[in-house]
Amino acid sequence: MASVKIKFRTSTVEGEQGTIFYQVIHNRVARQIKTNYRIYGNEWNNSQSEIVMPRFDETRKTYLTKIRENIRNDTRKFARIIASLERHDEPYSSDDVISDWLSFNPQNTFFGFMEEVISNLIKLGKVRTSEAYTTTLNSFRRFREDKDIPLDKVDSDMIQLYEAYLKTNSVSPNSSSFYMRNLRAVYNRAVEKEITPQRFPFKHVYTGVDKTVKRAVPIKVIKQIKEMDLSLNPAADFARDMFLFSFYTRGMSLVDMAYLRKKDLVNGILSYRRRKTGQQLFIKWEKLMQKIVDKYDTHDSIYLLPIIKQTSNTKERAQYIYAGHNINRSLKIIGKELELSLPLTMYVARHSWASIAQSKNIPLSVISEGMGHDSEATTRIYLASLDSMAIDNANSLILKSL
Repeated sequence: MASVKIKFRTSTVEGEQGTIFYQVIHNRVARQIKTNYRIYGNEWNNSQSEIVMPRFDETRKTYLTKIRENIRNDTRKFARIIASLERHDEPYSSDDVISDWLSFNPQNTFFGFMEEVISNLIKLGKVRTSEAYTTTLNSFRRFREDKDIPLDKVDSDMIQLYEAYLKTNSVSPNSSSFYMRNLRAVYNRAVEKEITPQRFPFKHVYTGVDKTVKRAVPIKVIKQIKEMDLSLNPAADFARDMFLFSFYTRGMSLVDMAYLRKKDLVNGILSYRRRKTGQQLFIKWEKLMQKIVDKYDTHDSIYLLPIIKQTSNTKERAQYIYAGHNINRSLKIIGKELELSLPLTMYVARHSWASIAQSKNIPLSVISEGMGHDSEATTRIYLASLDSMAIDNANSLILKSL
């Protein structure tokens, strides 16, 4: 089988950038292909065949990160071409590999096309969708054992085999459907671009949404969580505070909590725009909310809560995701201590607020408006002219029960 090595050639002019090139070796015959990736000698680790990132030059770091990403994509491209040549079980040369590499169009393969879609989503700022597609692609890669496939070879039999693979690996129907819907969306993009004909490969797999098990706890459990002594466990104490803050704010999601800014709180009203739907919500500020905010030192931050720390070098979204994992991990431990019948997560706070509000005979339309459910057509008809005071009164009524 052919192999590919990444090489660096220094410039003949002292102080100038050198060039990265690829060496393709097959049957002891080596061929080279030059790239347009240019770097300085001190930016290359010869023993590891990889780029060395600068510690302080952010502009250069961005440039080198892009080159490293391109090299990774090129390497995948070589792997697909070599795998394809091997499958044909016919003799081929290093020149054949390079020729196919130069003429290779990633848009003609499923992995390649989906990678292009993900890249474009990131450029458009659609990070959540790009992450969902990346997770889906990684799952499909594992099913395919990292063997790419031409778009016009994706058919119903293959997708049904993928669904069976997911079931075998104990993936829930909703998660399987999530992957299928994402793959279908990407496939349909390729059809729209006329890269492949429409073969309806997803017509025999499940792409619906099962009704999820109710994830709510009664008000007495919220009280128990609130009254727990967690002073010896800072991580659990913080997780509990974030859970309660979500409950206090009508089930605000963690991502919206993470990006709350101090300037969003004006004259006793907290306003924010839901990242999921773009809907703007207004919440009357309550003493229980202020108590949590006062507990943490955020004087050097623009954010209201200490989920994202501006002093960190880690990207904001990565901080939020990391915090979410830690918070939910601690909440599950708290749930076990209270012997709850369901795993305690941030989502439970949101579901519990709605469930408790309903138990207090608060109208469904008020609950839906309070939670920002503008995508629920069955409730939106009642929401056209709701007074936000009705929502604030509903929240106050719930908090007084604590």
